[in-house]
Amino acid sequence: MTGNSLKFGTSGLRGLVTDLVGAASVNYTLAFITYLKGKGELAEGGTLLVGRDLRDSSPAIAGAVVAAARHAGLNPIDCGELPTPALALESQRLGVPAVMVTGSHIPADRNGLKFYVAAGEIDKADEAGILDALPHVDGAAIEVKPLASGESSALARYERRYEGFLGQNALAGLRIGVFQHSSVARDLLVRVLHALGADAVELGRSDIFVPVDTEAISPDNTRRAGVWTADLVLDAIVSTDGDADRPLIIDQCGSFVRGDLVGLLTARFLGADVVVTPVTSNSAIESSGAFARVIRTRVGSPYVIAAMRDAEGVVVGFEANGGVLLGSEARGLSPLPTRDALLPILAVLGLMRAEGKSMSELVAELPPRFGSSDRLEQVPHDRAAILMEQLRRDAAAYFAELGEVLEVSDVDGLRFTLANGDVIHYRVSGNAPELRCYIEAATPERAEALLEWGLDAAERVIR
Repeated sequence: MTGNSLKFGTSGLRGLVTDLVGAASVNYTLAFITYLKGKGELAEGGTLLVGRDLRDSSPAIAGAVVAAARHAGLNPIDCGELPTPALALESQRLGVPAVMVTGSHIPADRNGLKFYVAAGEIDKADEAGILDALPHVDGAAIEVKPLASGESSALARYERRYEGFLGQNALAGLRIGVFQHSSVARDLLVRVLHALGADAVELGRSDIFVPVDTEAISPDNTRRAGVWTADLVLDAIVSTDGDADRPLIIDQCGSFVRGDLVGLLTARFLGADVVVTPVTSNSAIESSGAFARVIRTRVGSPYVIAAMRDAEGVVVGFEANGGVLLGSEARGLSPLPTRDALLPILAVLGLMRAEGKSMSELVAELPPRFGSSDRLEQVPHDRAAILMEQLRRDAAAYFAELGEVLEVSDVDGLRFTLANGDVIHYRVSGNAPELRCYIEAATPERAEALLEWGLDAAERVIR
C-alpha cells in the first residue's frame, strides 16, 4: 500500500478518502486481523466491533471493515454511529477488538481507521505488526456494501456511564449551549445534559460534515460563540470534534477554554494524583501544585497511555486537545484509557457547580500562563522538514528579533523557551499535511501576537 496518502499518525491510520475507500480498508482490516491471529489474541469465529462517525465516506469504509472481518471468519458487530470512546468502552467490556472509522477533526476529503485490541488502543508495536502483515493480504475481490445508519446498545451503555456520574440534577440551573455541527455525539450530549438537570440549547446543527478542530477554532466559530453566549445567556457552550474524543468548551463570555486547561480542571475534579500529558500542554499544570506528579510525553495517545501504565494512584491523562484518558478508577468511574470528550465536559461543569463559580472564574484562578496554537495547512512533510532543519542549524538567527533562546526540547518537534519566558513550539502533524505552532506567554495578548509571528515566520521559510 505504498504510493498513497495512508499512514499511521498519532490517532490511527489516516489518509484521503480516495485512497482509503474499497480495497485499502479491506486490506488494513485483514492485516489487523492477521496480526491478532498470529499473536493468539483472535481466533476463527471471534468478534470484531465496528463503529463510525458521521462523515459521508464512513458507511462505505465501515462496510469494507465488516466485509473483511466476515471473509476472515470473524463475527463482525456493527455498533453504528457512536463516539470513539463508546466503542472503546464496549471493546473493553467484551474483551474483543474493534475498528472505529473516523477522521476525527480533519477535512471531509480524508478519513481513517482507529484500531483497538481487547486491552485498549493499539500501540506503536501493534502498528508495526499491522504494517508487517499488510503485504501478505489481498482483499481486492471481496464484495463491499455500505452500512445503513443506526445506533446500538454500546452507545446506550456509554450514555448510562455518564448519566450517573455527577448525581441526579447535579447541573440543575445551568443553561448550556450544545454546538452540534456534525459531531457523532451531538444528540447524546443533549440527552446527558438534560438527564443531569441542565437546560441544553441546541446550536449549529449541520447536515454536512464540519471539520471542527478543538485546538484551532476558526474565526467564524469564535464569532458565532460570542453571539450565542450573549443572545441566549448561556453559562457555557460545549461540543466535540467529529468522533467525540476531544472536547470543545467555551465560557459564558464566548471565550474558548484551551484543551490543556480543560484537562487540568478535569484532573482536579477527579482528584488525580498523577497527570500524564504531552510536552505541548500548558506549564500551568505543574505550577498549579494540584498534583503529586506530572509526566510529560510525546504528542499522541499511545505515548500517554504507555506512561499511564506505570503510574500509581488516581491517574488521569490528557492531551492539549482536551481529550481525557482515565487510567484508574475515579469518582465511581471505571478506567477508560482512551481519549474521551464527554468526561471532561461533565467534569468541568461539575467543578463549576461544586465550587459555585463561572467557567471564566475557574480558568482565571489558574497560574497565569497563556497558551495559543494554530496550524499552517497543506504543508507537505518535506517542506516542513526544511523549517525544522533551519531551526536545528541556527535557532539564534531565527528568533533574533524576539530574544535569546534559553532552552530547546526535542521530545516532540522543537520547543524553544526564550529568555523572557515565551515559548514557541513547532511540530509536524502526524495526521495531516500540517505544521502546528504552539505558544505559551505571560499574557493572552502576548500569546496571540507571538502565534501570529510564529506562523508568519514559518510560512516565509516553507512556502
